[in-house]
Order: sequence, then structure tokens, then C-alpha cells
Amino acid sequence: MNLLLRLTFACAISALFCLSALAAPLPWVQLTPAQQEALAPLSNEWNTLPEKQQQHFIKLAKRYPRLDAMQKQRLHERLIHWGKLTPEQRKQARDKYRAFSKVPVKDREQVKQMVRQQEAEKLAAPATSGVPATAPAR
Repeated sequence: MNLLLRLTFACAISALFCLSALAAPLPWVQLTPAQQEALAPLSNEWNTLPEKQQQHFIKLAKRYPRLDAMQKQRLHERLIHWGKLTPEQRKQARDKYRAFSKVPVKDREQVKQMVRQQEAEKLAAPATSGVPATAPAR
């Protein structure tokens, strides 16, 4: 019985080590050349990304070879933009995405238009506030 208990314990410890190894972030140098090509805009910060985000981007990289040239360019532009966001801005973007994904498909276009209108109003508000953008010349 004691042997069985020891074997069970050894298997459990072994499984924990395997799981922790699988959950560890993957260094940039261990990505395949195809993954590195797809995720090139993130190369400088890849090693600092949490494992969960790395896994998300690796899944994205799997689809990269099937994209046409314009889609590849758009993906890289979005990754560049993502790389410039602060952690707080990234969190806000993820929260916004989650909220939008809960909107019924039939209402999504209407919600997109509402958001665009609100963003346009925010951008126009300082220009129409009556406060000059720069101090008057003397």
C-alpha cells in the first residue's frame, strides 16, 4: 500500500511539472519562422507577454499563411497598433471586445455606428468648445 501511495504521489508531482512547463511563456526564439513572420510586429515585446496572450497570438499565426497580401498587411498594422497600447488600454480593448461579442449579430452594425458617432463627437468637442487650441499670437 505504501508503494502505491508513493507512486500516486510521484505521478501527481510529475503531472504538475509537465503542466507548469506547458503553461510557461514561449520565448521568441522558440517560435517557428512562420510564426515569427506572422507575429513580427510583436517581436520586441513578445517575451514580456503573458502566456495566455502568447497562445492567442500563436493561434492567430496559424491562420496567417492563408491570408492574402492585404489581409497580412492589415494584421501587421493591427499588431503594431496593439504593441503601442499600454496595459490599461489593452485591458480596455479586451473589455470592449467582450462586450461587443455579447451584442446580437443583427444589432452589431447599429452598435458600431453608434460607437463611431460617439468617437466623432468626442474628437469634435474640443474644436467646438470655443477654447482656442493654441494661445493667440501677441
